Amino acid sequence: MRIGEVATRTGLSLRTIRHYEETGLVTPSARSPGGFRLYTETDVARLMVIRRMKPLGFSLDQMRDLLAATDRLDGGGLDAGEREALVERVRGYERVAVEQIDRLRVQLARAEDFAATLRARLPDDSRP
Repeated sequence: MRIGEVATRTGLSLRTIRHYEETGLVTPSARSPGGFRLYTETDVARLMVIRRMKPLGFSLDQMRDLLAATDRLDGGGLDAGEREALVERVRGYERVAVEQIDRLRVQLARAEDFAATLRARLPDDSRP
């Protein structure tokens, strides 16, 4: 599929997808004879991982590291020690993600409390 369809499916802008390509996070699987980027379902899945990491505050380097670890795990051919080291790396990212989600939940609860405080101060006739 071409970049426009990928953008629609992932909710990412064309510019963002190109940026991720420039930084080495994703590489189109092919190019059309006219030079258009062509992506596969695997490429879309990779972009979705990146998209999900972004709001959790992961840096591009962390994204790159996690993707490299999962690529190696998916590729197979690892001895038990290599596999366990990669699995532990992925577990570390999962722990960080859970911690960040907990922080975001606290922030969301505070924001909801603030909105409720404002709503309580409004006259009844101005509420939606």
